[in-house]
Amino acid sequence: MQAIRDSEHYRSELSGEHRGRGVAMGFWFNGGNESSAYANVNADGTVSPVLGSVDIGGQRASLAMQLAETLGIEVAQVRPLVVDADLVGFTATTGGSRTTFASGWAVYEAAHDIRRQPEERAAQIWEVPRDQVQYGDDGVLRGADGVQMTFRELAAQLSGTGGMVQGRADVKPTTVGPAFAGHIVDVEVDVDTGKVQVLRYTAVQDVGTAVHPDYAEGQIQGGVAQGIGMTLTEDYWFDERGVMRNSSLLDYRMPTTPDVPTIDTVLVEVPNPGHPYGVRGVGEVPIVPPLAVIANAIRDATGVRMHRLPATPGAILRELGKLEGWTRRAPSAAVRRAPAWRRRGTTRVVCRPASIAGAPGEGARPQGFAVGRRAERRMD
Repeated sequence: MQAIRDSEHYRSELSGEHRGRGVAMGFWFNGGNESSAYANVNADGTVSPVLGSVDIGGQRASLAMQLAETLGIEVAQVRPLVVDADLVGFTATTGGSRTTFASGWAVYEAAHDIRRQPEERAAQIWEVPRDQVQYGDDGVLRGADGVQMTFRELAAQLSGTGGMVQGRADVKPTTVGPAFAGHIVDVEVDVDTGKVQVLRYTAVQDVGTAVHPDYAEGQIQGGVAQGIGMTLTEDYWFDERGVMRNSSLLDYRMPTTPDVPTIDTVLVEVPNPGHPYGVRGVGEVPIVPPLAVIANAIRDATGVRMHRLPATPGAILRELGKLEGWTRRAPSAAVRRAPAWRRRGTTRVVCRPASIAGAPGEGARPQGFAVGRRAERRMD
């Protein structure tokens, strides 16, 4: 809520006839459930994680980054593979509120399974007891008398020391972090036609640790765009026989480019203490506030409270008392353009404790992605 109050949008002035501003909050409990991951170390120093989570929003990138972080190697050395259920352990539904969290736990544990094995191989090469070898968070194995070996150097010697190294994990984490979002919107209502134009939209969300900020922003913007459609245009129309009359994408009125403005995002990073890297689900909570926030803005602009959505032009005119005896009719087909929107910028607000429970190393601060970065503003 503090980030909402501090946002440029909230502090700005809104003027003009029949214009209104709405603010609304949303909550989603997020999910965990079961996930599996295998990871193979190749002779060239690359690692191939085998995943059962379909990539619907950047999961391959975010999971690769968590794996690389745990092993202390570059993300470019990780080459994720998404396979079907016959080739990996059970992995539950791929969803916007659980995959980076739960499958992130799986790749984290698989990476730790890998970390234990190079210590044995290095001890064999150096002919020392295993307890004299330590795998560092920087991906370097260190032994007695200052001898050391990088992860890539060891990978090149796997064939002569026992063969391939594979890490694997099957997890079912329950330490889910809930998600909260607050949205601000400005609208303009044409009281003669009932048309609502969304002028400006800002989505503020607690995203835990934004492993990949651009993907987190994209999921938030996608949820907002869907919410705009649900609030203003998307409706089912049935005839007297109960047959749906707008069952194609020509008739089902989804938002297009003129309907969706620039969507600004504010990423508030409050790490989830129940994940080694503070991850919490991002993709589902953005669709919770749009219906309420736009309805609030319409109320502010017209004095009319919409008790039924979508707030189509006809519905608004009826509430304004300008459509006596108005009834619903199936709409005529209209050519639909593909939805698109521009991104103006992203603000990240980092709220981080001294250490994160479960992270590798006491008080460790991951280095492979933007953890601990101060608030920043990126402008396109």
